[in-house]
Amino acid sequence: MSDWLRRARPDPFIVVLFLTVLAATFFPAVGTVADVLTPVSTAAIVVLFFLHGARLPRENIVSALGHWRLHVTILGVTFVVFPLLGFALSAAWPGLLPAALWGGVLFLCALPSTVQSSIAFTSIARGNVAGTVTAAAASNVLGIGISPLIAAQLTQGQAADISLSGVWKIVLQLLFPFVLGHLARPWIADWAAKRKGLLAITDRGTIILAVYIAFSAAVLDGIWHQMPLQTIVVLLAVCTLLLTVVLLVTRYGARVLGFAREDEISIVFCGSKKSLVTGVPMARVMFPAADAGAVILPLMLFHQIQLIVCAWLARRYAAQAAALEKPSEEVT
Repeated sequence: MSDWLRRARPDPFIVVLFLTVLAATFFPAVGTVADVLTPVSTAAIVVLFFLHGARLPRENIVSALGHWRLHVTILGVTFVVFPLLGFALSAAWPGLLPAALWGGVLFLCALPSTVQSSIAFTSIARGNVAGTVTAAAASNVLGIGISPLIAAQLTQGQAADISLSGVWKIVLQLLFPFVLGHLARPWIADWAAKRKGLLAITDRGTIILAVYIAFSAAVLDGIWHQMPLQTIVVLLAVCTLLLTVVLLVTRYGARVLGFAREDEISIVFCGSKKSLVTGVPMARVMFPAADAGAVILPLMLFHQIQLIVCAWLARRYAAQAAALEKPSEEVT
């Protein structure tokens, strides 16, 4: 029981994010504070994606050309299966959630995979770690350009509709700094590698600031009056259903396509993830301030659910691997 509780324990960073939402609810940024924090948040996002570009090894991109079936499958789940599922759910039950939250669910479906948790869970489950590293890197590089375009198509007609100016902001504030950072990699890669702790704080600080700004605007626009507890429970159920379907599709789809067990694990854990680190700044840039809070909320809930479920699933895969290895060890 204690082991189960440990696995289900919330990610500390998610706890901080929800505390940030609470702070924005009671002490929203208004007046001079908002005027100062908004450009600071934008500048922090630009720096964040510049550093992402600087930290991405070019060999990871090049090596994606190797095991192309694995990478195409993972990218297909991330940028095709996920958006189609989100669209199908919103079309089947449009009245289940407010339009703004459906916009957030659809935005979530358009995002790239995570890097850290995908690799960590693949490693625990004894899967293809090298394949996951490459696929997650490719997903994030492509996601900066593809995700806004997919999200723009998916959210048409929703309350959180994306304007063309929002897509253009992605180019200026995310894609352009990312490319510049990657071009500057020969000069600053060593500096970035020696300061992983500092850069991790920068990453999380940027996200916390973006969440605070977004929810401050949403609170002032009356988000909590439009979102009772029952709606939050329904949103949790929608996020859980979405993750469950994707996990089933990736697991059994990988077997139908004839992938080895190690590759199946990579597809399951990289294909089922959605990036909070990319999604929160992207939402802040793309959506009007009053809509961004509702858009971010499904991503925050989905992120915590995916960590809990995938932690359990990774240990299950690891136990199966240990059971398969045991007979051969006894023979020797």
